[in-house]
Amino acid sequence: MSSKSGRKKLTFRERLSYLRTLSITRRLTILYTLCSLFLLAASAAFLDQILVADMSRENNQFLFGEVYHIRMLLERYPDNVGVWKEEMERETQAPAMAYTKYYVRVLDKDNKTEAESPGMDRIITNPSFPVPSSPGEALEKGVRAVGMDDSPLLLIAAWVEPRPSITGRKLIQIALDISHDEAIVADYREKMVLVLFAGMVLSTFIGFSVAREGLRPLKEMGRAFTRIGAKRLDDRLGPRQWPDEIAVLARAFDKMLERLQNSFVALSQFSANLTHELRTPINNLRGEAEVALYKARSTQEYRQVLESSLEEYERLSRMIENLLFLAGTENANVVFKPSRIDVRKETEALLEFFNAVAEEKEIEVACKGHATLKADLTSFRHTLSNILSNAFQYTPKGGKVTVTAEELDDQSVRISVEDTGIGIEPESLGRIFDRFFRTDRARTEHPQGTGLGFSIVKSIMDLHGGTVTVRSEVDKGTTVTLVFPHS
Repeated sequence: MSSKSGRKKLTFRERLSYLRTLSITRRLTILYTLCSLFLLAASAAFLDQILVADMSRENNQFLFGEVYHIRMLLERYPDNVGVWKEEMERETQAPAMAYTKYYVRVLDKDNKTEAESPGMDRIITNPSFPVPSSPGEALEKGVRAVGMDDSPLLLIAAWVEPRPSITGRKLIQIALDISHDEAIVADYREKMVLVLFAGMVLSTFIGFSVAREGLRPLKEMGRAFTRIGAKRLDDRLGPRQWPDEIAVLARAFDKMLERLQNSFVALSQFSANLTHELRTPINNLRGEAEVALYKARSTQEYRQVLESSLEEYERLSRMIENLLFLAGTENANVVFKPSRIDVRKETEALLEFFNAVAEEKEIEVACKGHATLKADLTSFRHTLSNILSNAFQYTPKGGKVTVTAEELDDQSVRISVEDTGIGIEPESLGRIFDRFFRTDRARTEHPQGTGLGFSIVKSIMDLHGGTVTVRSEVDKGTTVTLVFPHS
């Protein structure tokens, strides 16, 4: 039974996936090597073409010159074949022609050889030459051929008609041995292969060194990242000089750390506040239950305990509903249905709900201005109700609450709720939108509150693309301003 090879052939997609998992240093090294190899190969090919073209041009110029030289010889000695042979032998056998070996043959109009270089008949025959150029025509470039001794030759043939034409026109055939030229080209190509190999090795080494050095800041940044943990969120990459491309990443990372730190601090404060807010009603419920069970009670006493517990249950229920609402706004799970809202009409309806509190505390209520806006009606009522609830709760007896609505020049709508209540300390203004945050004075004045009202208002306004601002002075009052954008 034949066994198959244990190696699985990778598909193109698998190879591509593997390349994507390579380190950036290796990727850059490979790309640098391939680019260098391509440039070297292109340069070598270009230089090879130039070398071959230059040699071909020089060889053809040499052949053209020899045709012209033989023509002059025939014109000077039209009937002296001996001079032709002597001159051909002298030129082709000269010591100066050691690297330029060529053969010349002169034929009459009937293609009979009259004179030729020694040994030419053993190198090339008449039929091997190309069609000769006619007298007076431009000479054609030489044609490559292989001699009978396997030597590479460049052949040219041309009819000439010496002046005066005594012996008739003659056919000149010249064969240039280009073995030396081809040896030069072959040697050049061998050296270029070595250059390409050496260039590939050198470019790989240089590319790896350059990539590793260029990516060193990323490694340093990675080490800085690993040092940062939950207890070191105040660390920053700092003002050190990073390369321009990485400096952008460093600044973005520092900003992200700042946001994480703020969120972490807010989460810690939220957890602490949540623990405190839950502990109070739970302790109350537990204490009442323990007292009720300490000894036998009458039905009326048990009823009073249950009524008291019900208030705490309602407080816990409101807290949970508010937290769920805030979680929904953060995760974009709250569905808004925008509609046109008459601000004056909705405000007066909400103020009627607080009439009992206003009459009990003798608070003067005023509603000014008219405006319409497009928003989710339920959310709008929830927002304005939270603000009015705070205003009436923290405004002392005989105070005043004023609601003003107006349309601005940019068609946005501004709603202000102003009261003459206890106010908020300047150091606490920056935290009033934090969940469960309440000032000490607010806890004393209204212990039943949860500290989620302004958080809900801020979330709703953010979802509507609006803003909420608070201006307050201690013992003088607070003004909450909502701005809904034009839609």
